[in-house]
Amino acid sequence: MDKKLKVLVAGCGNMGTSHARAYHKMDEFEIVGLVSRGAASREALSAALGGYPCFGSFEEALGETKPDVVSINTYPDTHAKYVRMSLESGAHVFVEKPLANTVEESQELVDLAIAKGKKMVIGYILRVHPAWSKFIEIAQGLGKPLVMRMNLNQQSSGAQWATHKQLMNSMSPIVDCGVHYVDVMCLMTGANPIRVSGIGARLTDEVADDMYNYGHLQVTFDDGSVGWYEAGWGPMMSETAFFVKDVIGPKGCVSIIDKDKGASDDVDSHSKTGGLLVHHSATDDNGTFTKADQVVDTSDEPTHDELCFLEQQYLLKAITEDMDLGDHMRDAVNSLKIVLAADRSFKTGKTVEICNDF
Repeated sequence: MDKKLKVLVAGCGNMGTSHARAYHKMDEFEIVGLVSRGAASREALSAALGGYPCFGSFEEALGETKPDVVSINTYPDTHAKYVRMSLESGAHVFVEKPLANTVEESQELVDLAIAKGKKMVIGYILRVHPAWSKFIEIAQGLGKPLVMRMNLNQQSSGAQWATHKQLMNSMSPIVDCGVHYVDVMCLMTGANPIRVSGIGARLTDEVADDMYNYGHLQVTFDDGSVGWYEAGWGPMMSETAFFVKDVIGPKGCVSIIDKDKGASDDVDSHSKTGGLLVHHSATDDNGTFTKADQVVDTSDEPTHDELCFLEQQYLLKAITEDMDLGDHMRDAVNSLKIVLAADRSFKTGKTVEICNDF
């Protein structure tokens, strides 16, 4: 590549920092600016990376730096606005999930990216994780229908609880986190969601009256597969069975082994697998299992920063090889459609039929 891609990084928290480190390491990118609401975060990140221009205003940074790529790692309520501005300016986009706060706006942004001929990658980090890719591959071989059970409950306090409360100004845990795991379910089944229901509970008066910090969704697919996802945030959350990733099919089951994962507030633990346990359902005439359970070693799995590096390699490949990201963007819209249907179900007390209501 003859010319480096100029990249503007918006958001200097956990995700923005990890992505900035990736761009900093890659010869194909040149960071031209760091943007954040608070001066301390962007200045600390700039200093850690050797010194990059800092901005407090996204609009100012976009106009002054004229980037080829904008990396958006801010709070979800800003995603749609910043993505639209970036695409309109002629930049490619990497944006953390979710793409927007509504299905309609997400689709508008997808249409805009296509119309502008720009690449837009949404940060579904599990898609680049080798162990999760293996988990999905094994699940796809278990037959149909599938039963998919997943959760990620986070016992948060201090600064992390403050971040969670900020996130809940715009969306619940099952919306913010759920898009990752619903996306995995869609990849495992290759089927369309048809029905979603959701329950939830407001376990603290530190969030708005119409917000809930614990939620549970159930989704049915048109191939008969079903899945549930559970997420809760806050100092009251239990760390017993906080991480469940389990898939069952006619031919057996595969589970992520919850071993040496660390506390639920450790960002690396959110994607760490600890190994895969595979069970085969086949038995002989005496009812004895014909295959022993297998453990797939995933001890060499990447760290969180390494996963972010893989995501940016994918973005680079999409740009330099002019990859068709139609399926990638469509899946991002569909996963958001499911979690927002669950949110609607909780608030209305009614099951949402996807085809009829979206």
